[in-house]
Parts: sequence; C-alpha cells; structure tokens
Amino acid sequence: MTRTEFLRRFTAVGAAPFIATFAGTSLVAAACKSPAGAAASGDSVGTAAAAVTGRGTIADVPVADPAIQPLVKTDAEWRRILPEDAYQVLRHEATERPGSSPLDDEKRAGTFVCAGCYLPLFESAAKFDSGTGWPSFFRPIAGNIDNKVDRALSFEVRTEYHCTRCRGHQGHIFEDGPRPTGLRYCNNGVALRFVPRGEAMPALRT
Repeated sequence: MTRTEFLRRFTAVGAAPFIATFAGTSLVAAACKSPAGAAASGDSVGTAAAAVTGRGTIADVPVADPAIQPLVKTDAEWRRILPEDAYQVLRHEATERPGSSPLDDEKRAGTFVCAGCYLPLFESAAKFDSGTGWPSFFRPIAGNIDNKVDRALSFEVRTEYHCTRCRGHQGHIFEDGPRPTGLRYCNNGVALRFVPRGEAMPALRT
C-alpha cells in the first residue's frame, strides 16, 4: 500500500479509531506507511542495493525455530519490567510515532535484540533506510521471529511479526523491501535494543 493510498483510506474511515493515547508516551495505533523511496543507510550497515524490487512475498518469511524455549511472564510482570512505551508496544501491539526512535538513524555495525527478552532479531547488515520513520530491515535472524495475520485495521490485512521467544510485538512485514529479499520488516524502535559490534551481548532475560 502506498502512502497516498494509506492516507486516503485512513481519512475515509476516520482517524479516531486508530489513535491510541498513552500517558507520557508517543504511541499511535496505526499502520507502518510504505516508503516514498528506499535508500541505503550507509556502508556500516551493509545494506546492499536499496531499490524496491516488489519480488518479495510473505511466503518467503523464515519460520520460527521450534527449538527456542518460550519465555512466559504475566502481563503484570511485563509491566513491572518494561518502560511504559515498550510495554504498550511489546505486549499490546501499540505503534510508536514515526521518526520518534533514534534507532531509525542507527548506522553502526552490531545486532538488534528484542527489548523484552534480549533474543537477537536482526543484524545491522540487514538494516536499510526505508524513508518511513521506523527502523527497517530486509531479513531477520533465521528462526528468531514468528508471524501471524493481523486484521486490526478494517481496510487492510497485514502480517504482524514478533519475537519467537517472548512473543513481544515488533512490527509488520511488507512486500516492498530492497534486494535481496524484497521484504521490509517495519519495526518499532522501542521494541529493540541495539548492541554495537564489540560489546558483550546481554544474557537472555529469564
């Protein structure tokens, strides 16, 4: 879906049902918009060619690794552990406002891990500048994300993806990414933690 088409449909049905207000946060319940034109974000993240291919399909998304042991906590436990904005995104599928995450501009080499349980989800070599205002990737670490059909928007069926281990919501997958996959994993920055290359990876949360 193009940005113009999204805004047309969004306006037609009324914006009110898709705006969520959380005290002290900048979150919205809205879809990731399609990029106006993807551009490479720098050599340090090894983004390859960033021209939109249109050839990637949701069927190409890697499946979750069944060997990963799930981390199960109550909603109350997650709320105590996580900052409020991360809690709303990870546990209740809220969406941060575009342009609000410093990780969108992160260009260093390293690994992006789940902010909930610290499972590695993306390598910096798969990051690219989608022009959407959300951190975007063309490939996850195989087996470390799972996905489901999302019908929260009345005008579009999307593919939601989340951490395989804690099932924390990360974002949505679109078929307008760059080579080599043609897919765009549109991620909420507050759902991730960046670990620069050379720094110790955090131990998995228990």
